[in-house]
Amino acid sequence: MSVKAPRGTQDILPKNSAAWAWVEDEARSLFTRFGFAEIRTPIFESTELFTRGVGEATDIVQKEMYTFADRKGRSLTLRPEGTASVARSFMEHHLAQTANPVKVFYMGPMFRYERPQAGRYRQHQQIGAEVLGASGPTADFEMIAMLVQFFENLGFRGLKVLLNSVGDRECRPDYSEALRDYVKGREADLSEDMRRQLNMNPLRMLDSKDPKAKALVEGMPSIQDFLNEDCKEHQRRLLDLLDEAGIAYELDAKLVRGLDYYTKTVFEVQHGGLGAQSAIGGGGRYDNLVEEVGGASTPAVGFSTGVERILMALEADKVALPEQAKPEVSIVVAGAEAERKTGAMLALRLRKQFRVDIDVLDRGLGSQMKAANKKQAQLALILGEEELKTRTWTLKDLDSGTQFSVEDKDLESFISKQLSSGETP
Repeated sequence: MSVKAPRGTQDILPKNSAAWAWVEDEARSLFTRFGFAEIRTPIFESTELFTRGVGEATDIVQKEMYTFADRKGRSLTLRPEGTASVARSFMEHHLAQTANPVKVFYMGPMFRYERPQAGRYRQHQQIGAEVLGASGPTADFEMIAMLVQFFENLGFRGLKVLLNSVGDRECRPDYSEALRDYVKGREADLSEDMRRQLNMNPLRMLDSKDPKAKALVEGMPSIQDFLNEDCKEHQRRLLDLLDEAGIAYELDAKLVRGLDYYTKTVFEVQHGGLGAQSAIGGGGRYDNLVEEVGGASTPAVGFSTGVERILMALEADKVALPEQAKPEVSIVVAGAEAERKTGAMLALRLRKQFRVDIDVLDRGLGSQMKAANKKQAQLALILGEEELKTRTWTLKDLDSGTQFSVEDKDLESFISKQLSSGETP
């Protein structure tokens, strides 16, 4: 029996990897223009980081983490999300002393044991960004604007931004108590998970996928009615900035996102091409997270998005995605050892400027030409005994079939002109 990739994972094959690299390159290019620098954190962390940071009541901690003991019995977890790791790194390396605020972005695999479905995998590639050390709504605005611009740069249109405030340490307890009061007397209708959420963090019910919870949520009080003046003013100023920038949004009092560390602003960007699971990115403010994992009180805001869901949504929008790069020149050797050696040296020389392929299987001329056509190379450089003797190379345009004789000293310039124009120079 052959070994296959584990359920919920996938191989990103060469025909698809160009699209992945393009998404990541677009993120790097835009995020650096916004003043962000890349950070890379370990794929596994101490389990305590996520139980304290992400929240005991979340499905992530309760059901979805890949946790294991190392050989010394220490509990480690494959990271299920990126923000907690960034907060730990910020604290551990005293990054607040290097800049204020600290603006970083990251890319890498995350791991959650959840039911695999379209665009959702147990190992998924996440792109995220964080601002640590900024408490005002301008930082929230920058994150939303950057995420929206990133998606638009990729080709998305018709995006919808959902916004809410989940309050802070001062006003959220009153809302949590109101939710418990609302549910009182209906506990028998709740699943075991919902009763657990009700005790640990009632706001988790707003994010529940349980049909019974969804029915209850419809009549629940709105958190917007419980915000204190600070949270209201923070939200008012954020909405004013979004209005000024022309970024369309919709207030959704039921939006809480899936992580317990959020405070004040939470947001989500949705795309209609993905059906019920329409979110392609989101985030929010987390002013208590750094403190909860052992650092000083540090206001912060961030977002994340998944490459798999981005590409699925782009395909739904029929956006043309980059394809695997094809050889610009394929060197075809017709001859013995001397010709093959010269061909190998020519390939090294030309690769300083061009994408060059050369046969490494010692095939015959016909097989090499067939392979060059199959790889859709634009030009074939044919090297035989006569070419080696005169140092004049035969180049063939594989689209038109036209052949040219080119002196060695003119080779690079000729190829450049031919590739750029597609016509005889």
